[in-house]
Amino acid sequence: MSEVTIYTKPGCPYCAAAKDDLQRSGTGYTEHNVKADPAALRRMLELNGNQRRVPTIDQGGQVSVGFNGY
Repeated sequence: MSEVTIYTKPGCPYCAAAKDDLQRSGTGYTEHNVKADPAALRRMLELNGNQRRVPTIDQGGQVSVGFNGY
């Protein structure tokens, strides 16, 4: 299984739902809080075409922005 990185910010209900979904499916992930980590914000913007939208999810090089369920 490919590694999953999720870029989030506190209080984001879509971020919480995405993390819950990953946990339910048993998928491990690394979380980066873009509010607290400027380097993570820069990396997220590089990945998603400069969109300031969370969650941004990078799953083995496939990047999705937002969460509507899998």
